Amino acid sequence: MKLLSGRQSWMVISVLSVCLLSACTSRPRGPIPVEDRVAGQSTSRPAQKVQPQTASSSAPVATSSPVSMGPAMTGSENAGKPGFYSVRPGDTLTKIALDHGQAWRDIAKWNGLDNPNVIEVDQVLRVAPPVMEIAANRQTKPVMAQNQAPPSSATSNTPTATASSSPASNTSNATPSASSPVNVSDDGMAFAWPHPGPVLAGFDEAKNKGLDFAGKVGDPVLAAADGKVVYAGSGLRGYGNLVILKHNNTYLTAYAHNQTLLVKEDQSVTKGQRIADMGSSDSDRVKLHFEIRKQGKPVDPAKLLPARP
Repeated sequence: MKLLSGRQSWMVISVLSVCLLSACTSRPRGPIPVEDRVAGQSTSRPAQKVQPQTASSSAPVATSSPVSMGPAMTGSENAGKPGFYSVRPGDTLTKIALDHGQAWRDIAKWNGLDNPNVIEVDQVLRVAPPVMEIAANRQTKPVMAQNQAPPSSATSNTPTATASSSPASNTSNATPSASSPVNVSDDGMAFAWPHPGPVLAGFDEAKNKGLDFAGKVGDPVLAAADGKVVYAGSGLRGYGNLVILKHNNTYLTAYAHNQTLLVKEDQSVTKGQRIADMGSSDSDRVKLHFEIRKQGKPVDPAKLLPARP
């Protein structure tokens, strides 16, 4: 065996030392560390196996982010003012018009509604004529009725009234003369019975907003006074096939549960004209439900109708 020289031995020892040091400082087996960056600092942690993301965890749930509110509803500055109404859930333009003694077409016009079937909760609607329209009406219509006394004391102005007559009979039996203006106060209104049948149910402000008449399918339903048809349809829940007449700036009459409607909107009718056939639409029996509304508020028709013979 050949012996190494002193220099060769030193070189071998140096190489072995380097190999031993490298083995001691080599990276241990295991996951490769990855960097986490939190608040601008870097730390190391072992790599983890990435699990597939499920549908339930794929989208974040925003719980505390502020909700962006849209612009205020048009007309909201008029909320609570006289002549304006804030739409409530379940309202329709027909119902709003009936409750305020107006034609739905007028309310649509005053509010610039392109589609009267689309109204929103909390939307503020004008339900009384604008000032300019009221002024125009005053210029074109007689104002003599403004200074007349209310029906309860207007005995001397009623041709058929007597000293012993009740206020209700004074109003219901009053017959305007040929020279009387069309749109006048209560003194000029002369309502007639819309149907000759017996009354099934009387007026109750909480339960029944008018009179219910018994009859047969197809019986005539008659206009209680001269007027204009402001609604003819079945869009008001609980009324079935309905006709609403506007008689002046104070009074509307409504005729519900009809089988057939014989008039159309914007049509003028006369007192006693047949406007519908009695039926049972949206009702549990054949009947006519009749209402008189004074400035939108239901009143007892029996106090405004003449006594039956």
